[in-house]
Amino acid sequence: MQLLVDGVVRLAAGDLDARIEPSERGDEIDAVITGVNLLAEELGHIHTDLEERVAARTAMLRRTQVELEKMAKTDALTGLANRTLLKERIREALLACTNGRRAPAVVVLDLDSFKVINDTLGHSAGDAALVEVANRLRSAVRDSDTVARLGGDEFAILITEATHAEVLQIANRASESLRDSVRIGTEAVWAMASMGVCIGAPGYPAEALMRDADIAMYQAKGGGRNNNVQVFHPDMLEAVRERSRTTAELGKATGSGQLALEYQPVVDMTSGNVVGMEALLRWNHPVRGTIMPDSFIGIAEETGIIYELGRWVLHEGIAQLHRWNQAAPDLVDFRLHINLSATELLRGDLLDDVRNTLSIHGVHPQRLVLEITETVLMTRGTGEQQVLKELRQLGVGLQIDDFGTGYSSISYLGSLPADTVKVDQSLISTMGQDPQRQLFVAAVLQLISAAGLNAIVEGIETAEQADQLRAMGCLYGQGYFYARPLPPAAALHYVRSSALPR
Repeated sequence: MQLLVDGVVRLAAGDLDARIEPSERGDEIDAVITGVNLLAEELGHIHTDLEERVAARTAMLRRTQVELEKMAKTDALTGLANRTLLKERIREALLACTNGRRAPAVVVLDLDSFKVINDTLGHSAGDAALVEVANRLRSAVRDSDTVARLGGDEFAILITEATHAEVLQIANRASESLRDSVRIGTEAVWAMASMGVCIGAPGYPAEALMRDADIAMYQAKGGGRNNNVQVFHPDMLEAVRERSRTTAELGKATGSGQLALEYQPVVDMTSGNVVGMEALLRWNHPVRGTIMPDSFIGIAEETGIIYELGRWVLHEGIAQLHRWNQAAPDLVDFRLHINLSATELLRGDLLDDVRNTLSIHGVHPQRLVLEITETVLMTRGTGEQQVLKELRQLGVGLQIDDFGTGYSSISYLGSLPADTVKVDQSLISTMGQDPQRQLFVAAVLQLISAAGLNAIVEGIETAEQADQLRAMGCLYGQGYFYARPLPPAAALHYVRSSALPR
């Protein structure tokens, strides 16, 4: 091949040997021309082969690109569309509805208590449950609809070309598909869900459609779990915005002097002496005025702000108890009650914080009572149990709060790590002249006493209620009949007063 190339080069350059006879020169030219033809033919084969290889490689790259794009838009576990693909299809459906087609709707659903499956059976079982949920949702919708997994245990359905009634039918059908248990090996688990529905309109941004469906879903969770379907309403968005504003402002409240404590007396119903003060948090908002805890404690727990609030209440409450001790050491002989949320029990430094704060202010641990709801006490995990045990060992009192609103199980009372029980106001509010209700309240008080615990009844508002409870043997009471929550100076004055109502 190299000789042919050299000959072609020489021929092109006119460099053939002039001493060669013409006849011989002609033979050499013929040979070179033949070689050139062979070379051209060979190069043609090479070119064809290269073209075929390039075409095959291009096709392979295109297939790979398609597969990668599919993987980028598909959930690996369930094979459903993922968030990216769902958004694309929502945008397409919203654009299409400007041409006379019906606006799309989005359903967002979140499995209720899915964490329990992972925690009890393991993540493999959780994955199997998610795959089964995906299959059921596919079977519940139409071929034209898109089912997507947004991540974790959250799914979505894009419904196109459907009336409002049809959208709700599909959402309810999807909800019904999850009512039956899921079989994982020998175990039967439930993967029911809360669902939010948002129906779009021309010009409705895709992100807003998903956001509003998500808001409706959380509204469904708040209204009661297990296959609850909620349709988005604009009022929900305003509530979320208000909640967001409250969260931002609450985060600044502790450092800006907006928080305060008021104190409501706990009274010995026989002697009228004050045996305790419950510290109650107030948020003095510069614009909205005084805000009660019911309006912001839930937000604080969800966002983690509760840890900062809890620390502030603990430190300020114990510091105030110390100030009372200094102002009236001969009169102030009662226990300070502080409410402790479920979330705070998980705070790693809670025990050290309680111990150090008591020590700094020279307050004996027995002067502090932490009030915890019965639901928290009865559903506590190993970590919470250890914290409660160590608080008891420190000498801090523990009280079951809101008794009568949760489990209220007889079998639990004797084993709970507490020394007092606060009976919820709801048990006595309708007592009045109802003999049946009076017998019921008397039985509850006897039950608490039989468990070796003291009872405090909260929400006492009338002399009649106080008289009835004393007749039942109740020792301690709290409520507006005795005193509303008071600022620190007024609380001390109340303790010093001898004219307490009986």
